[in-house]
Amino acid sequence: MNRESTRAMEKQPLPTDDYNTGTRQSEMEGYAGEDTQQGSSEPVARAGWNSKIEYFLAQVGFSVGLGNVWRFPYLCHQNGGGSFILLYVLLMLVVGIPLFFLELAAGQAIRQGSIGVWKYISPRLAGIGYSSCVVCFFVALYYNVILAWSIFYLGNSFQFPLPWEQCPKQGNLTVKECDKSTPTSYFWYRKALDITDSIDEVGSFNPYIICCLLAAWTIVCLGMFKGIKSSVKVMYFSSIFPYVVLFCFLVRGLLLDGALDGIAYMFYPKLEIWADVQVWRQAATQVFFALGLGFGSIIAYSSYNPKNNNCHRDAFTVSSINFLTSVLASLVVFSVLGFRAKKKALECVASNMKELSDQFLSNNVDTNLMPSFNYSDPSSVALEVYRDWFNQYGSKVPGNLTDCDLEKEMQQGVEGTGLAFIAFTEAMSLLPGSPFWSALFFLMLLNLGLSTMFGTMEGILAPLTDRFKTLANNKTKFTIFSCIVGFLIGLLFSQRCGNYFVMMFDDYSATLPLIIVVVFETFSVSWLYGADRFLDDIEAMLGWRPHVIYKYLWKYICLLAMLGLLGATTIRMFIKRPTYLAWNRETASEEYLEYPGWALAVMALLIIFAMMPVPVGLIHAVLQDRTKQTARGTETAGQYRIVSTDDNCETPMTELSQRNGTAASFS
Repeated sequence: MNRESTRAMEKQPLPTDDYNTGTRQSEMEGYAGEDTQQGSSEPVARAGWNSKIEYFLAQVGFSVGLGNVWRFPYLCHQNGGGSFILLYVLLMLVVGIPLFFLELAAGQAIRQGSIGVWKYISPRLAGIGYSSCVVCFFVALYYNVILAWSIFYLGNSFQFPLPWEQCPKQGNLTVKECDKSTPTSYFWYRKALDITDSIDEVGSFNPYIICCLLAAWTIVCLGMFKGIKSSVKVMYFSSIFPYVVLFCFLVRGLLLDGALDGIAYMFYPKLEIWADVQVWRQAATQVFFALGLGFGSIIAYSSYNPKNNNCHRDAFTVSSINFLTSVLASLVVFSVLGFRAKKKALECVASNMKELSDQFLSNNVDTNLMPSFNYSDPSSVALEVYRDWFNQYGSKVPGNLTDCDLEKEMQQGVEGTGLAFIAFTEAMSLLPGSPFWSALFFLMLLNLGLSTMFGTMEGILAPLTDRFKTLANNKTKFTIFSCIVGFLIGLLFSQRCGNYFVMMFDDYSATLPLIIVVVFETFSVSWLYGADRFLDDIEAMLGWRPHVIYKYLWKYICLLAMLGLLGATTIRMFIKRPTYLAWNRETASEEYLEYPGWALAVMALLIIFAMMPVPVGLIHAVLQDRTKQTARGTETAGQYRIVSTDDNCETPMTELSQRNGTAASFS
């Protein structure tokens, strides 16, 4: 195929107001060996992937993040185990993969970032892309703080014993706050965060976290300052290394006592959860965020692809890897947490046996209530045997005997940051060679977060540099400037109350805006642009037409599912006042507190600010259309206005009149 025919088949890229007329230069150094397009109007050549592996690592690295390690296992455990996994797979097939495919195809066909893609479909939808950029910025702000925490723990892992293995002492006495809780909880809340008792107490800045935050943003900046050419080199390590660590932890975890108990609790099916609307909401939200829909990063990465790349296969491959990674992480998490829970449960049994023995020696216990097993040797008492005896006679025995429930032990601190920095950290401190496993784990978290951060930043930088010629000419400076701004605003999260703001941003700055963005995306492609027309474009790209089922999934199933998720999320926010998990220094325990009024106002502003570009973009486009129509109307009226005969100036109309008059005089 010659160069002219290749260009003829190429979909015209999106024109912008900043560019002159003509074709946009789009240098695709893609793995399919496409011809390079030249155009005088494009100041900077659009980069391309050197190989399919680079693109694949980037997409997988972005979609597989910290949520796969600490969010999915928690949801699976809390919402019916195997039943939740089946529900998750169903929603991923019906909603997740079709929407993922939609974003991949849109980016690859139009070869623009999120702003350019939606403006191409309709100028009135350009605000969707800007909203995606705003949400990406919000996420980048707090996500890099989590990387800073990982760097802090990684730095503290190179010592023996680990600083969170034992409570510190003041003189000869154990620190009271640590003695009331656990060494890992104390280290997290007091040493790492030095947290306040509530979000109302601001506190001073934490210098250690500020230094780690600076390091995190420096790493991101160094990885991004040359665009995908530099970030993909880092992804060769950051996308693959976490899998090596997960498999190492899986092998080690399965050898631990209690690992199978943990996995059994994790996957035990509870089919009744399918009747709970909230479980459907949580599963849909997890599918939504696990794949990274609405961020614009998927669109940005796929826009660097050659036109004939099989994005349909990529959608299934990346989604499947994402799901299998979540299952792998769940196996790792609950094998290790099962070991931790069983160890704590057996310590509980030993403590109760000592209490029971003391009560018996004091003649406070009826002989008929005493267990048949050897309670004088707690190590020989099986957990199941003790629980059977306790359920039958425990309430009749004086003293403070407790039910040593393995599942209750597993539920402690298994959500979000609590899983990584408290529960899993405590479990690793029980392993032989704990510093090695700790360093490995936090290095894995750092790499998982980095690959996601690269994708998030690409969701900001690519659309804006595509849209504005000045930014495209100074992309390196713009990248460095964005990282500096991110660090400066991120100092908000390095205060002693910073963890509460991280939770606020995580729960409210992205959820509703992203759902609304995806609703607009789905509606604009399937209804405004036309699902059949979009499938025609995909057929022109791939050489074959995807199944017609995608038309109905996009137009009805996905759209209704996203509207249902939007409604359920909104209703839940209004019915139940938002709360956050706080640390009470006096009781040395976690407690849920309601957000104060000013915090609720901040949440509302975050949501409004993230969604504001959509109506603003719509209004701006409508006003532009009216202005152009008015200008054309004025111009048209000016061409046919009546000219006075006394006017001496020559015009087409006077010339025509003169000719008509001359013709009449000769008639």
